Amino acid sequence: MRKAEIKINGQTAGWLTQDENGYHFVYDPLYLGSSGAGPVSLTLPIQEASYTSRVLFPFFDGLIPEGWLLDIAGRNWKLDPRDRMGLLLVCCKECIGAVSVHQVIEEDNG
Repeated sequence: MRKAEIKINGQTAGWLTQDENGYHFVYDPLYLGSSGAGPVSLTLPIQEASYTSRVLFPFFDGLIPEGWLLDIAGRNWKLDPRDRMGLLLVCCKECIGAVSVHQVIEEDNG
């Protein structure tokens, strides 16, 4: 499973995960309780329940570079252009705009 912390203006807004069932996005409970909390995207309105999709949510997919910039990212980090979560984790830590994506490395306790 791969996991990303999604921040809006530096504040943790939610968590994006990828597992064998697809992609999941859930808003952080502290963010939901904060004043002025806004949605990450109009397509992901604020709610307590998790969003689930077989493909990467279009909003997050739209953050991934395209064209020659995607070619450079693929060559430099040896990423498969079809690995959308991998590209998102590597290329979108410092996006233009309010939203940023930060990889979460979880230790295996097994």
